[in-house]
This record gives sequence, structure tokens and C-alpha cells, in this order.
Amino acid sequence: MEILTKYIPKVEKRVLLLIAGIIWCFAGFRVFTLGLEDVHSSRGNWIVNLAFVAITFYVFFKFIFMKLVKKHTLRIINSEFEKQYIYSFFDLKSYFIMFFMMIIGISVRSLWIFNFYYIGTFYMGLGFALFSAGILFLSNSLNFEITKMKYSN
Repeated sequence: MEILTKYIPKVEKRVLLLIAGIIWCFAGFRVFTLGLEDVHSSRGNWIVNLAFVAITFYVFFKFIFMKLVKKHTLRIINSEFEKQYIYSFFDLKSYFIMFFMMIIGISVRSLWIFNFYYIGTFYMGLGFALFSAGILFLSNSLNFEITKMKYSN
């Protein structure tokens, strides 16, 4: 196993937060654009649509993603290692959750379980919440010294 880990790049904590921010922003943007395409092709009521997007955003950002950003930032900042593997912006449990969410999302879209208009509104809110969490990671990276003081034990 040492041979395998020898070739995996390690980065400083600030860079790890930056990588997390970039990946979360990219994922959020991608999910948001998928939803936007679905909603645009359905030509639904934009006022109702924006209300559901806002509710979805609020629920996912406030109760899930803000907590995840805090949890992973705290874990990264308080790690005993100054350099960490490039993929360690998540812990194993979070990778499983992400994998499960992707499988569910792909299955729901490909099996046509719900109308794409509803999936689109949900994806727009979810994507915006993911993107916003990415912005928080980027902010934690760019303001690393402040983040370190805030999250240090």
C-alpha cells in the first residue's frame, strides 16, 4: 500500500480547501445547468418555479451543506498533517453519501420517475446550494489565516 500512496500528491491545507471549493462549485454549476435545461424546456410558471428553487436551496444549504463545509473545514484545519492527500477534502463517509446521491439522481432522471420540470426545479435549488457551499470553501481557503483561528481547537 505504501507504493500506491507514494505517488498520490499531497497538498497544504489551504490548497485542499481551494480544491474542495473548485470541485463543489463545478458540481453545483453542473447540477444547476441540468435543472435549468429541464425547467426551460418545460415552460412552467417561473414564479412558482423560483419559490421551489428558493425553498430547496434554503433547506439543502442551511441544514446540510453549511454543516458539511464546517465539518470538513474543521477536520482539515485540525489535522495533524500539514500536507494531506489531494482527495482528502472529503472523508470516506462523505464519498459514500456523494456516490449514493449521484446514483439516485441518475436513476431518477433515466427512469423518468418524475416530470423533468419538477426534477429541474429541485436540481436548480440543489445546484445553487452546492455552488454556494463551494464558495464557502473558496472563502475559507482565501482567508486561510482567519479560518485557521476560527476553527482551531
